[in-house]
Amino acid sequence: MTEPTRYSTPPVELPLRLDQEPAPVEGCAACAELTAVRDRARSVGDMTTVTDCDVFLRRHPEGH
Repeated sequence: MTEPTRYSTPPVELPLRLDQEPAPVEGCAACAELTAVRDRARSVGDMTTVTDCDVFLRRHPEGH
């Protein structure tokens, strides 16, 4: 068995993701709506909703 750490360990550094925003699929109403919601959310500073829309847009092409 190992001894427990009795001193502070350095913090874990996670990589910063700087991916481009997902683009909507041409002619898809769902993609267009998510893009509109994302744009409205960004205009009022709601970055949580912007991120949620990006996630939904990235996953949405699986349904195309």
